Amino acid sequence: MNLLRIELHKILPYRTVWVILAGYAILLTLFLYASSHVTVNGQQLGESMYRLPAFWQLLTYIASFFSLLFSILVIVLVTDEYAYRTLRQQVIDGLSRADLVSAKLYVILGFAAAGALFLLLLGLYFGLLYSINPSMEAVFSQMDALLYYFVQTAGYMSLAMVFAFLIRKSGLAIVGFIAYSIIIEPLIQLRLPDAIDKYLPMKVMGSLTPRPIQEVLDQVTTPTELLSPGLAALVTVVYIAVFWLLSYYILRLRDL
Repeated sequence: MNLLRIELHKILPYRTVWVILAGYAILLTLFLYASSHVTVNGQQLGESMYRLPAFWQLLTYIASFFSLLFSILVIVLVTDEYAYRTLRQQVIDGLSRADLVSAKLYVILGFAAAGALFLLLLGLYFGLLYSINPSMEAVFSQMDALLYYFVQTAGYMSLAMVFAFLIRKSGLAIVGFIAYSIIIEPLIQLRLPDAIDKYLPMKVMGSLTPRPIQEVLDQVTTPTELLSPGLAALVTVVYIAVFWLLSYYILRLRDL
């Protein structure tokens, strides 16, 4: 609690944090609102795709693309610690390097929980708006998608934390993280069989929010082998622990 209190003392007055969080909330809400009014074959997409319980899976899949903002936020927070020498000051004040990394992990879990809670509110609003006489079972039956989203978002941010501690410069760390996510790992996946590449970090975390039409796509294209969301969640938790250790050793071996 002391570590979290220290982090909140730094984060709450920081305008950049609120700008990025507001950007996440506004952009995601506007996207859902706009796409719900798109008309296909005389029917709005909201009337056909925003009905519970299937909407939970669609919602978390869409939100996974906006999770990049959370990762950028973590990179900014960590690299600012280097820029303003606050990491060094906290060590002088008595915190260990393990405490510094743990504090960032607590912040990551807090952001992931806030994201999942926001999705819960969005899902209930749009889902109940477009569902016809939804039952309690329809509302809650696939809500575990929010838990998978929580784990996924925490995993993305934990990987971003590694890049931030390794590179120290916010711009370069953001570029490195994005390059790994959309270029480097996909190229590695192309050279590995599915039985192996399905355990790579980004593919594991992507498996937590699968495309709602993935089964249909697999019938007309070459099937993509993915972990089940439940197994992917367990593997992601392991990755989060690994990323914590990597961040700790990077911080331990380099000067502050």
